[in-house]
This record gives sequence, structure tokens and C-alpha cells, in this order.
Amino acid sequence: MTGQESQRPDPAIIVEGTGPVILGMPHIATWLPEDVAAALNETGRALADTDWHIDRLYDGLLPAATIVQATAHRYVIDVNRDPAGTSLYPGQNTTGLIPQTDFDGRPIWNRAPDEKALGFRRLNHHMPYHMALAVHIARLRERHDHVILVDCHSIRSEIPHLFEGRLPDLNIGTNGGETCAPAVEAAVVAAAAASDYSHVLNGRFRGGWTTRHYGKPAQGVHAIQMEIAQATYLEAEAPPWTFAPAKAAPLRALLGEILARLEALALAGELA
Repeated sequence: MTGQESQRPDPAIIVEGTGPVILGMPHIATWLPEDVAAALNETGRALADTDWHIDRLYDGLLPAATIVQATAHRYVIDVNRDPAGTSLYPGQNTTGLIPQTDFDGRPIWNRAPDEKALGFRRLNHHMPYHMALAVHIARLRERHDHVILVDCHSIRSEIPHLFEGRLPDLNIGTNGGETCAPAVEAAVVAAAAASDYSHVLNGRFRGGWTTRHYGKPAQGVHAIQMEIAQATYLEAEAPPWTFAPAKAAPLRALLGEILARLEALALAGELA
């Protein structure tokens, strides 16, 4: 075992709760193995496509929630992409299982990973993260008739390479209503509509692979993605990506309300 591998963190940080809500955080990490950092170019090493401070944004909002957080940056491998490499948004600009560009379409590698690297990362990062999610979904399904996975994301509000104009503040994804019961979708949309934040349902972001893979409402597992515009809680959508507590406070209050509504729905068992 190399020194580098011995220092590799576990593929997921887990906070084990007893309630029916799981928070997935696939894109919060900034850790890079040494060989990946060396292979990235200056643009790649900036890690601009991180979901900055998502953990802090959701911290403490639902005490009984389980949290599963990836520990490797999405440039190592994107755990919210189909492990087979199939595009989530055919015909649209997006990034893949191992991104070749950043969200602005700029190359991020001096030496792009080969198939061997892809296989290693899929086995050592992608698969273990999803094993952790699957294990805790199964654990909670033994306690609750319904479990709700909230996949937590954020992104810059203006990225011309990916979408026109400016994103709404809250981008809710259920893959056209397929990944959760109607009441789950309705609860999140209603809370967003009653707030001062703009929102859209199944717009540019309809839910990534995590939401689409685990969302099986007929089996008691509901999944919904929340993609938040970073302008709502950062000082600026630029380095050093500083968290703005005062700006984030009303957003945290809204997210707390949303999570409480989802928890109540799942506990009431009225999602068949």
C-alpha cells in the first residue's frame, strides 16, 4: 500500500440518524489523491465546481436525519453520474462520470484519466459511496414505511455553457415526478412557492443519477434533488467561496421547514 493510499479517507462520511429522511451530499468534498491533483491543470485544481458549504447550509436542520457525504472531489469521479457513463441529459452540455471539463467547458486535465483509472475510481469511490447510501436506506426502511432521500446540491447561478440566463434560487428535481410520491414533490414546491426565493420544478436540473436510481416510491423509497443557486448563501460565486451566515439564515430556515415537512409526511405513512 502506498503512502497516498494509506491516507485515503473513507469513501463516505456518515452521520447515522433514526428518522426517515436521508441527506445525500455527493459534491461537497475537496479532497484529491496526489496523483489526481498532479494530473489536473490549473483550472482543474481550482475545484470551482464544488458544492461549496452544503454541509454547513444543512447543518443541524433535522436532528434525526442520516447524512451520507462523499469524501472525494467530483473530478476524481462524479458519484452522482451513472457508473456506466450514460449521460443524464442527452443532447445538452453536461459533465460526465470523470469530467473532462469544468462547468464553463474549459479542459481540466494535463493528463486525462485512462480506462484503468476509471475502473479504479469506480470501484474505490463511486461504488462505496452508493453502498453506504443503500445500506442506510435499507436500515431506515426497517424502521419506517417510507424513507425520503434528499440529494443536496448547489451550483453557480450563471453558467452559460450549461444553461441560458440565470438559474432560479431553488431547482427541484424529481425526474418528472417519477422519483417520489406526489405529496413529497408538492410539499417541497409549496414551501418554495410561499418563500421569497424563486424556484422551478424539473427545469434544467431534473435530478441526477442518485435521485433517479434510488427513487422508487412504490417500494417506499422517495428521492428528490434540491439544487440551490450559490448566490443565495455565498458572499460571492467566486473564490474564496465564502459562506455568508446572514444571507444564508433565511434559506436555512426554509430548508429546515422543507425537511420537517418531509419528515412528517414519511412518519404519517401517507405516501402510498
